[in-house]
Amino acid sequence: MTQHAFPHAEFPLGPFTAHEGNPILRPQGDTWESASVYNPAAVVKDDRVVLLYRAHADDIISHVGLATSEDGIHFERHPEPVLSPTEDYEKFGAEDPRVVEIDGTYYLTYTGWDRTSAQLCLATSTDLYTWTKHGPMFPDFNTFLPVGNGSDAPWSKAGAILPVPINGRYLMYFGEGSIWYAWSDDLIHWTPCSNDEPIMVPTPPGTFGSFLVEVGPQPIITNNGLILLLHNAAVKNEDGTVRYTCGQLLFSPDDPTTILAQMNRPWLEPQTYEDTHGLVSNVTFVEGLVFFRDTWFAYYGQSDSTLGVATYKVGDTYDHGAFGG
Repeated sequence: MTQHAFPHAEFPLGPFTAHEGNPILRPQGDTWESASVYNPAAVVKDDRVVLLYRAHADDIISHVGLATSEDGIHFERHPEPVLSPTEDYEKFGAEDPRVVEIDGTYYLTYTGWDRTSAQLCLATSTDLYTWTKHGPMFPDFNTFLPVGNGSDAPWSKAGAILPVPINGRYLMYFGEGSIWYAWSDDLIHWTPCSNDEPIMVPTPPGTFGSFLVEVGPQPIITNNGLILLLHNAAVKNEDGTVRYTCGQLLFSPDDPTTILAQMNRPWLEPQTYEDTHGLVSNVTFVEGLVFFRDTWFAYYGQSDSTLGVATYKVGDTYDHGAFGG
């Protein structure tokens, strides 16, 4: 059995409140982050929040940028990307990072995009600025099964590593379309479950995950020993547009591949102008989660264009008035 990492995390985590000053990061300049800044990973280092965020110009070739903050809200950006496309499998984008720190090493999962396949890739670093790439993790996987995405090409995204080992092994949840899992002894080489056995598939018609479900930021061990996973979910409208919101799942460390509970309504959804207008409109897409100074910070992309944050201060409660109390 593992020891919990956060003594004040219960299911469902929250309530989260979107920051009134969102977006906290916008596109800037006329080069690599001039068109969109969104979908950030987050980690705490040296008592600062560090964001590793996706950004691109009008060419939509994504890079990963870095920004730091002393309060989790106001960020100072590093002038150049810290991770950029260099290999054929990512020549049209290094996208959508997630990050964890384990024993002094940072493990970054991201999507390599070649305009045919999206492939979940891994990179490691000891300083967050210089990264060693380890290539695609699951080159034979299609995370859109069992529904399918109309392509025979490999497809995998959204890798979220639990930073605490379970019985000596590390666990990763991954997947866009459906949600899957993989195990590792060394955090570099990962063995996925069968492509026939997803943990979670799209939810029933009329619910907020009926088009797809996708892993969000890294899962956490809660105060009662259970694993909490935040995920993204989407519905497709009749006109072909989509709407992305965010849910939560609960697992047991003794059986981390079986869902014990799940939210049946979103804890974060498009509301503001930036949430509802952008490159892909009506999207709140969470990829970063940190516990910092007694507050949970959830960082998310707004309509694939800007970057927002929602916070939950430990001790806050849901409005009882909303439930007639």
